[in-house]
Amino acid sequence: MDNVRIIFFDIDGTLIDMERKVISENTLNALSTLNKKGIKICIATGRSPMQVPIFPGIEFDAFLTYNGSLCYDNSGVIFSNPLKRGDVRRIIGNAGNMNRPLSLATRNRLVSNGADSDLIDYYAFAKISVQIAPDFNEVAEEDEIFQIMVGSRKEEYDSLLNGVRDAKIAAWWTRAVDIIPSSGGKGVAIDKILRFYNIGRDEAMAFGDGNNDLEMLKSVAKGIAMQNASDDLKKIAFDICGDVKEDGIYYYLKDKGII
Repeated sequence: MDNVRIIFFDIDGTLIDMERKVISENTLNALSTLNKKGIKICIATGRSPMQVPIFPGIEFDAFLTYNGSLCYDNSGVIFSNPLKRGDVRRIIGNAGNMNRPLSLATRNRLVSNGADSDLIDYYAFAKISVQIAPDFNEVAEEDEIFQIMVGSRKEEYDSLLNGVRDAKIAAWWTRAVDIIPSSGGKGVAIDKILRFYNIGRDEAMAFGDGNNDLEMLKSVAKGIAMQNASDDLKKIAFDICGDVKEDGIYYYLKDKGII
């Protein structure tokens, strides 16, 4: 695996243990070693730019946020893919009919029209709280919306997307979903990033744990699922590393001679 030039990392359940909500020293050491070796490291997450954690001493080369709907590096935006306005209106209406509050994700804000236990607990993964916005309706009509977050179980998905034309669900947790453009996703975003840096698919690796990482692992030559990953992700993975709680990324990269 000496030809790896870029590695994409999901955050929750991959870099960060979802129970302890911290990154381990070994995983930090792995990222630091990749920095020193000149291997590009990129965040690929459903989180917003405001929720991306800062790891002391670690310099990420690019950030794929909102499941790839907004991608950027230090030079600026690389790829922007907002939801269509009609779909935003429809999803808000559908969620309202289901008595489900939701959050709209803009370039620099997360605005909500209410909160329930599922949405509150979803936000807690990133150690933030739901902010109910008095200008929610104005944001929905005027701002670019890159992702919608709403508490939902699998049996509610069809109702949420009833009448929606160009949006899909990206889910990595059983109690909430991210809704993104049908033309988007982590896989599409990775294709854009590889093209931007002129790096081949065969030189790319990715680590993930949730079903919203399916396209990501398929878009690189070496897609690695965590031991704590979903069964669906493990089925399509190039390989499986250890559990996030057991420093799976660190030991995998060390064993393969990448660090």
